[in-house]
Amino acid sequence: MPQKKRKRKIAIQFYVTKAELEQIQTRMTELGTTNMSAFLRKQAIDGFVLNVDLTPVQELVSLQRRCANNMNQIAIGISTYGAIHQHEITALQKDYDSLWQPLSKLLKQLASIVKM
Repeated sequence: MPQKKRKRKIAIQFYVTKAELEQIQTRMTELGTTNMSAFLRKQAIDGFVLNVDLTPVQELVSLQRRCANNMNQIAIGISTYGAIHQHEITALQKDYDSLWQPLSKLLKQLASIVKM
């Protein structure tokens, strides 16, 4: 039996786990393709990988937790004593200000990535 004349003559081999193979097959099904070689070649050439530094997000989560804790303390103070002190409100406002500034900066950075 004569061999096909191949346009691509260099083979690349790699190994995957069963779960990874299932993910690849799921993606292929979603895209409506059955040719794994063509799919993997297209992903390797035209696909992209995002390496995202989530440090700013972790900082925002920490600030958000602090704000939530402060609000809980204020709620406890109101239910226990019927009132809150002005310094508690000022502390909460300060925390929210420190939360919104980095959040605004991060949202601008994300918006610039989306425009790419």
